[in-house]
Amino acid sequence: MKPLIVPFFISHQGCPQRCVFCNQLKIAGGAGEFPSSAEMLAKITACRNSGRRNSVEVAFFGGTFTTLPMPVLERLLLPLQPLIAAGEVGSIRVSTRPDAVDAGVAEFLLGMGVRTVELGVQSMDEGVLELSGRGHTAADVENACRVLQSFGLSVGIQLMPGLPGDTPDKSLASLRRALALKPDFLRIYPALVLAGTKLAELYEKGDYTPLSLAEAIKLGKVMLHGALAASVPVIRIGLQPTEELQSDGTIVAGPYHPAFRQLVEGELYFDLLLLLTKGVPDATPVTLHCFPTKISDIVGQRRVNVQRLFAKRGVKVAAIEGDPRLSPLELQVASGNLLKKGNILYDLRYTPEVTSRVR
Repeated sequence: MKPLIVPFFISHQGCPQRCVFCNQLKIAGGAGEFPSSAEMLAKITACRNSGRRNSVEVAFFGGTFTTLPMPVLERLLLPLQPLIAAGEVGSIRVSTRPDAVDAGVAEFLLGMGVRTVELGVQSMDEGVLELSGRGHTAADVENACRVLQSFGLSVGIQLMPGLPGDTPDKSLASLRRALALKPDFLRIYPALVLAGTKLAELYEKGDYTPLSLAEAIKLGKVMLHGALAASVPVIRIGLQPTEELQSDGTIVAGPYHPAFRQLVEGELYFDLLLLLTKGVPDATPVTLHCFPTKISDIVGQRRVNVQRLFAKRGVKVAAIEGDPRLSPLELQVASGNLLKKGNILYDLRYTPEVTSRVR
């Protein structure tokens, strides 16, 4: 069972500069103040008392955790040590920059109960990193992963396709380089134009064009498929739909949708549907079988996949039935004597020609 994450947001704290796309205050809300010991302990206790899960992980999101002054790090981490010793907190997770990690940092984190470090990588393309004001290189990412993994720490990588200077080919090249580092998980956040950022200024002047929602979904589909093929979990696609993020005026432009991941996964299932119904006579009614929790993804929002399948193939979906014997990546099409089963991972292939049509 996954641990219950108890999050604390320290927006922009420790960051050496402001990246062109970043406004963590708009994403997470609050001013990014450091929580007091009492506040942390109260929140952890409340979460534990909710009884939802036995294992608890404390997470510090936002900011650059490992550049904070040592007194601040100790103020945040020392109050958690008795809870770790007592088994009330299982581990700690922090976020930081790739150029803010070395052996000393890794050793300190490990000794304080940190078990997972998320790296804000965004891109592995040097030009994109420079235009985005990141201030680190792809080599910094490779070094950070190597150091953290050598200490036995889990490593997560955050990628942000669609930044200034980016292209679908560059995003996919970044994905391949990131996967080659064997991270424990990925997050994929298509770039959004947020109010109060340099990116918003570039957008207003016509110097930056974000991905459209359709483009981001198509690119996200290929990126998710690549991660699946590499057996690297993608724990989030698209920003979490918080109240702050969805308030008026926060998102100036860009491919935001509160259910972005479902749209991306729906595209994968639709591609598999097209493959499995190839050659099926027009107007043939079919029954689809899938893992029970994937029915809504296969149908698509507002039944868009069912409608597109009829428009493209002339195939009518008569019913969709859940089958726990199938894996979440499998889909079965049945009609009379027809029975076809496919798997997103093994049966779909995305060539360079497919990705070049994203934009």
